Amino acid sequence: MTADSETATVLVVDDERDVAELYATWLGMRHDVRSANSGESALEAVDESVDVVFLDRQMPGVSGDDVLDGIRERDLDCRIVMVTAVDPGFDIVEMPFDDYLTKPVTRADLYETVEEMLVRDAYDEQIQRYFAMASKKATLEAEKNAAELDAHDEYHEVTQRVESLKRTADQTIGEIQDFEAAFGEFSGS
Repeated sequence: MTADSETATVLVVDDERDVAELYATWLGMRHDVRSANSGESALEAVDESVDVVFLDRQMPGVSGDDVLDGIRERDLDCRIVMVTAVDPGFDIVEMPFDDYLTKPVTRADLYETVEEMLVRDAYDEQIQRYFAMASKKATLEAEKNAAELDAHDEYHEVTQRVESLKRTADQTIGEIQDFEAAFGEFSGS
């Protein structure tokens, strides 16, 4: 990943060519961009040089969900952002993506999301999992009413997982700060 620089390699995947071209044009002003218009071509285009994937969830043939699974099975180190016009269901809790955007998506949404994904990549795996799960929780809260959330065990599960991952992340940050403080004392700083 290119966390130290502002330029990322981004893959835009959407079966609607106009949408993919628009996103690619916007992102191309700041980043190196590839695009794909099917799940099959997405799996061909993604490799270890890709930092962020914007992935349409609803595609004919090989769906975005299938592409997501394919990328994770290949153990590629990229952040994946699902982008869809379909309101998210509670199934997103178990999906291995990093963030979820509901269409319509603006240029600012894309820019901010790439920046956020690059920042997240600088963190260790535990903190990345916390951010991904917190994103899923926030997505559900934005798209569902309180009664729907309360009625689904998946929402309660994601809430518990966010709390658990936050405790772990806080502990990890504390350990890093303790290490930095000890190192500073050792080096005479």
